[in-house]
This record gives sequence, C-alpha cells and structure tokens, in this order.
Amino acid sequence: MPVTISVPSPAHRSPVVRLPALVSALVVSTVLAACGPSAPPPGGGGPSAPPPGGGGPAGGMPPPEVGVVTVAPGDVGLVTELPGRLEASRVAQVRARAAGILQQRLFREGSDVKAGQALFRIDAAPYAATLQSAQASLARAQANLGQATALAERYKPLVAENAISQQEYANAVAAQKAAEADVAVARAAVQTASINVNYANVTAPISGRIGRALVTEGALVGQGEATPLAVIQQVDPMYVNFTQSAAEAMRLQRALASGQLKQAGAGAASIRVVLDDGTEHGQPGRLLFSDLSVDATTGQVTLRAEVPNPGGMLLPGLYVRVRLEQATAGNALTLPQQAVTRSAQGDSVMVVSSEGKVAPRPVKVGGQQGGQWVILDGLQAGEQVMVDGFQKLRGDAPVKAVPWSAPGSAPAAAGGAEPAAAPAAAAAK
Repeated sequence: MPVTISVPSPAHRSPVVRLPALVSALVVSTVLAACGPSAPPPGGGGPSAPPPGGGGPAGGMPPPEVGVVTVAPGDVGLVTELPGRLEASRVAQVRARAAGILQQRLFREGSDVKAGQALFRIDAAPYAATLQSAQASLARAQANLGQATALAERYKPLVAENAISQQEYANAVAAQKAAEADVAVARAAVQTASINVNYANVTAPISGRIGRALVTEGALVGQGEATPLAVIQQVDPMYVNFTQSAAEAMRLQRALASGQLKQAGAGAASIRVVLDDGTEHGQPGRLLFSDLSVDATTGQVTLRAEVPNPGGMLLPGLYVRVRLEQATAGNALTLPQQAVTRSAQGDSVMVVSSEGKVAPRPVKVGGQQGGQWVILDGLQAGEQVMVDGFQKLRGDAPVKAVPWSAPGSAPAAAGGAEPAAAPAAAAAK
C-alpha cells in the first residue's frame, strides 16, 4: 500500500522536526491496523476473551460440602452406665481365741495367704499344762472303769446262782456305768484342752490378701474378748454394688414386657467396670441379683455383680462406673451426638436427600452409648444424616454430601468433614 507523507511548507516548518522517526512510527501503526483483531497477542486476556473454565456469570459457586453418615439400622444393645463401689467377695477378721502373750507374727503384711496357714503364735504353755492334766484325769477314769467292769463281770454269774444279792450286783453295774461316764467327761476335757492349745496357733480362716497386723509381739490378747489381729479379704473375684433408679428399672421392665425391647443375652447380663481414668477393666463381670426392695430415702434399687480380678488390680472400696447391657433394641442405630438436636419440642436430625436438599426429621432417642445417641425410630436404611457443616447451610440452597469421619480417625475417601458448628455442638446437650 502506498504511503503518502505531507511535508509542511517552509513557512510553518519547525526547526526540531525529525523526519526519519516520524516515518517509522507511521509505518508501524499502518502494519498493526492491517493485521486486524483476529489475532490477539499470545497470552492476552482482552475484554473479549472468555473467562477460564468456560463458567461465565451464569455458572455460580459450587454447592458447599457437608459431612454425612449413612443410616444402617440393626440390633443395638442399650447400655446403662451406673455408679458403683467395689467390695471384697469374702472378708474374715482374724481374732485371738486364746488368752495369752503374742509371741510371733508368721506372715508378711499385704501378702496373699492360704486357708489354714499359720499367722500368729500365742504362748501355749498354760494350755499345754491343762491338756496334760486332762489326759491324766482321763487315764484315772479309764482305770476306774476297768475295775468297775471287772467287778460287774464277776458278779454276773454269782447273782444267777443266788451267791450274792441282787442289790450287790446292781451296785456293781451302776459303778461300771458311772466309771464309763467319768471316762467320757475326761475325754471331753482332753478335747477342750487340745482345742485351746490349737487356738494358741492362730491360722487363716480363708484364702485371700491379708492386711497389716493390728497387734505386735508382746501384746496380751484374748483377755476377756477375742482381740482382732488382722483382716483377710478375698479380692478374686470382686463384688461391685451399684444402684439404678427404680423408675428407670420399671420403665425397662415395661418395655421388655411390651416387646419394644428384647432381653440382652440368654443368661445373666454382662457388665463392664469402668475405672476413674475412663479405661475398662479387662475382665467382664456378670450380674448376680437385683434387690427386691427400693431404698425409701433415695428411690434406688441395689444391684450386685461379680467381676474376676486375677491380677488384683481392683481394690475393695474403689468407686467405679458400671456399664450394664440390660436390653437390646431392634431396628435401631447410633448417631454422633452433634448430629442430633435436642430441645423441649423433641429430638431431630438433618436429613440430606439425593438432590442435596436438607430437611429436619424428628427422631426418637433411646439413650446414650459410647458417646453416641441410640436412635430407636424416625430414620430409614440408606438415608444420609448430616453430622458436620451446619454453618454452611444457606436457606434452601442445595449441598454436597461427603462421608463424615470422626475427629482423629482416618479421613474418608470423598474428603474429611470439617469441625462441627456451634449449633451442632449444642445439640449434644
């Protein structure tokens, strides 16, 4: 294309105009205009360029993600946690049954002892002397019995021949029977003296763990009363005594009678002992009995269970919590506490539909188990219950459901759930 350059007349020419620079600028402008708008510069994002991703103003923001759990009903054991206290299954007080000076202690305090094991030795010299005297009296009575028996035997044929009178024979027989009675008395005296000698050697009445000695060597014991010497407690197994509200027990019985709940297990109910640090005792126990009367002052019913304690970790008098499974709820499920909103109007959860719509749903809560609520009614299998992301709800706007994982556990494949919002945390109250 030809380029026309106009040069001013000499009368208007400026002394500073440089012709070569002006020509170069005009040539570049002409070339750019000839190229047209069909070839934008590389990497350009001019006003006519579409936005990245092809979204456009009509695309909007993606729906927020909320954590959900999928409902899977089944049989859920209703576990009740009750306060209790441990008690030794057998307790025996070791007492001095013979009076005298305590000479020796034969056990180590705090150790395990066997039934019949020697624990204390009391001075037995007076009782040994009494035993010898009783034995001597027995020997004399036996000698008299021999003499009376021989006399009665000699008189027997004589009285048949009328060689002696009937009175003499009767006296001889009476003397024989009196001698037999004296022998029996002497034998009883020997037995009593032997018992007192044995009492001087104090033994363990039961097997168990013995505590500290209540007396020391040199003490006078058993003088006038049976002096306590030590206490033995059998700590394997242990008893745990706990109480339950009478109203709760009656409500449970009505539910079992109506068929709403099923009895847990065919035999005795199983229990778990929870220590003060929240850990469970390794050995499960079994319920022994429930008291037949209600405490008039507290309105509680007392129950007792037996717990194995092979290692001796459980100690008598320790306060514990008892987890007792008394019944089983059919077609029930458990939900995290933050998923359930509890109010005076009732309990409810937020259900997420397949289209992402969130709607409240009333449910029936049957109790608490392992930090979760037991849901007895109100949900169907396969429904998704919202657990996390309550702060992201905006009216009727749809949401995207992702599997929820508990804090501290491995995140779900579809993305982990965010911490529960304040409204959800208040639902657990």
